[in-house]
Amino acid sequence: MDNRRLLLLAVFCFSIFMLWSEWQRQSAPPPRTASAPGAVSSSIGSSMAGVPEVESSLRAVPAPGAPGSADMPTTSSPAAAGDEILEIQTDLYTARISMRGGDLVGMTLNRFRASDKDAPFPLLDPRYHYRAQSGLTGAGKPNHNTLLVPLPGPRILPEGEERLEVRLEAPEMNGIKATRVLRFTRGSYVIDMAWEIENTSAAPLTTDAYFQLTRNGTAPEGDSFMLSTFYGAAVYTEAGKYQKIPYTDVAEGKAKFVPEANDGWVALVQHYFVTAWLPEAGLPRKYRLRKIEDNLYAAALIVPVETIAPGEKKTVRVPLFAGPQEQARLDTLAPGLKLVVDYGMLYLLAAPIFWALSQIHALLGNWGWAIVALTIFIKLVLFPLSAASYRSMARMRRITPRLMQLKELYGHDKMRLNQEMMQLYKTEKINPLGGCLPILVQIPVFIALYWVLLGAVEMRGAPWILWIEDLSAADPYYVLPVIMMASMFLQTKLNPTPPDPIQAKVMMMMPLIFGIMFFFFPAGLVLYWVVNNVLSIAQQWQITRMIEGGDPQKAANDPKA
Repeated sequence: MDNRRLLLLAVFCFSIFMLWSEWQRQSAPPPRTASAPGAVSSSIGSSMAGVPEVESSLRAVPAPGAPGSADMPTTSSPAAAGDEILEIQTDLYTARISMRGGDLVGMTLNRFRASDKDAPFPLLDPRYHYRAQSGLTGAGKPNHNTLLVPLPGPRILPEGEERLEVRLEAPEMNGIKATRVLRFTRGSYVIDMAWEIENTSAAPLTTDAYFQLTRNGTAPEGDSFMLSTFYGAAVYTEAGKYQKIPYTDVAEGKAKFVPEANDGWVALVQHYFVTAWLPEAGLPRKYRLRKIEDNLYAAALIVPVETIAPGEKKTVRVPLFAGPQEQARLDTLAPGLKLVVDYGMLYLLAAPIFWALSQIHALLGNWGWAIVALTIFIKLVLFPLSAASYRSMARMRRITPRLMQLKELYGHDKMRLNQEMMQLYKTEKINPLGGCLPILVQIPVFIALYWVLLGAVEMRGAPWILWIEDLSAADPYYVLPVIMMASMFLQTKLNPTPPDPIQAKVMMMMPLIFGIMFFFFPAGLVLYWVVNNVLSIAQQWQITRMIEGGDPQKAANDPKA
């Protein structure tokens, strides 16, 4: 029997199963409402040593829109009516800061376009209630609901200047003078966030600072069940490593992560982009994931502020990264941050593949041609395996008429049919598994490359040639998917016809089914498959011609054939 056909059928069924699973995940009902807005997951441990009543003081800060905070801004708009908004412009993005708490309530990235291509991509987006907040814990202290006053200064990063600083003063409260400081740097998506705290009272001041990201659980724009990627919260520590937490787990109190550490970061992740609080190493911190209200979540960390004596000043700072998942950039910011690029379970294989792709791009200057070159390189590396597979298929193709005769003679006796087929394989010196085992070895490489091309933000908005202006988007004219379908049909014709008529019909349908699926895939992925198919056809045609055109016995024994 043709084991390669059974293998391809299994791969096809697996693909359909994966697509169905993603559809189920995308179509799942919204998470259940938590028992109380703002409740903290039971998985969170006790308070950090030396930090008094962190949990209770954090709960004392009313969540926007929570019961009892009618005078506070809701999360349905960037700020309450009358709140002042500062717009900050740098070379990479435009940021919007609300004077209520100094929240970062908007950020559009200049180098990336929104789905409609007519505007910069909105990362921190009011439509998703996506914002970065900060404050001090405990009643009577400045928090993300306190109205701040901006100090005079530039709002556009001047030409020739490397940094722009924005200072927001809080009203003096209970002997505390606090200033929110945001520093923007040219060429960087890192915003330095800090609180400068002065104790004007007669008693020592002990407090903590919290830094949190809020967002609803709605899928980001451009997400599709055909190409669904992870979006949700993430926590990284040396003890727990990279921990992805879906919003549904947060809502249901099932979030599992290391709650206290002296290292790591917390983030909100979506396809191509990430926002992350990145405190300095060695600073004690507590991580918190919670549901604030229906379909609104917070990912936060709490850091201690050194005790401030009367008349003294202290500064607590935690940088915020808000930008694209460019791996060269992420590598330099924090340990483990590059793991937000979603390569699935094949990270150890996908990471070197992306490295090779980026090196080729550095030489060619075009991601499309880099994909073509990488596909050729992988094909050359795997040439011995694919050649063995094609030799086996060519030999199977040559004896297909004899297999059909055996089926006509012994089709009523399955045991006798299998015996005769095995005898034929032995006589012709054909390994029936020779066509499928090499394919099995190659499958992990193909899947890893798939995730590389799907997850690399470098492909977003990257052109190739002519009509392909964005390798991360579907081919607008479906040229590549049609070429891919044609190449798959041609490959099917080159393969031996399965003896089973039903199996033969399924194999003829596969190019059409896979082609329709690829209509929705990014052009970069389809480009890879087209190049791979063309190279495979050339290799398979040459090997088949050598075996079928020469002396059958000599060709069967020739390892070069």
